[in-house]
Amino acid sequence: MNVFRTLTVAIVIGLAGSHVASAQAKTTTKKATTTKAKTTTTKAKTTAKPAAKTTAKTTTTAKTTTKAATPAPAPAPVVKAPLTDAEASSGMKETLVQSVTSSVEQASQADGFNGNADIRIPFPPEAEMVAATLRKLKMGALVDNFEVALNRSAEAASVQAKPIFLNAVQNLSFADAMGIITSKDDDAATTYLYDKTAEQLKTALQPIIQQSLQQTGATKLYAEMAAKYNKIPMVTPLNKQLEPYATEKTVDGLFTLIAAKEGSIRANPAAAGSDILKRVFGK
Repeated sequence: MNVFRTLTVAIVIGLAGSHVASAQAKTTTKKATTTKAKTTTTKAKTTAKPAAKTTAKTTTTAKTTTKAATPAPAPAPVVKAPLTDAEASSGMKETLVQSVTSSVEQASQADGFNGNADIRIPFPPEAEMVAATLRKLKMGALVDNFEVALNRSAEAASVQAKPIFLNAVQNLSFADAMGIITSKDDDAATTYLYDKTAEQLKTALQPIIQQSLQQTGATKLYAEMAAKYNKIPMVTPLNKQLEPYATEKTVDGLFTLIAAKEGSIRANPAAAGSDILKRVFGK
């Protein structure tokens, strides 16, 4: 009986020990698994952080490369070749031909002189006292009619000046042309033309002006004014020669228009529609 109890107790103890060992094994496994999971998670987190930093650094490097890009070089400036003597001569002749042609056409139109304040021919200075006196005597209409007729004479005679101008242009030398181009004056070509043709123009135009004065009635009106004025006591008689004054003012008016046209060509050669003028005066 005692033996049987002893055996029974031993079996119970053995079974209890086996259960405890099994429980301990399970606990150990769970702890090992949990530890491994934690370790794996920690490693994953540790690995992810350096990757993010590396990416950020790479992005920063890309931005730096963009800012440091070298700009494209500027195109080289175009250098204008020096003008030849032939180009200078051709360019100045073209300038003068256009200036003369335009000016003559403008001046010879109706009111080309009379309606242009820049070139309108006034009452002769030596006869200003005549005009003032006649206006006081209620004869102002006579003075006004004379001034209109005087300017109409200049308009009619202007066409005849063109051949004289163009003949002088054709005689332009290479040296003269180069000097005109290099001049800083906007009317250098006009000044040259005036020096070469003014006296010739006055001589050639005076008989034409005389005829125009007669046709417009300016000569008759001037003589009528002089006759009325000269009858006034104690006055200096008026000189009846009108042609020299009218001729000089007609020539001066034409040169004023030529100078204006030349200045326009120099300022904007492209508008003149000539390749040689673009070459000569282009910047």
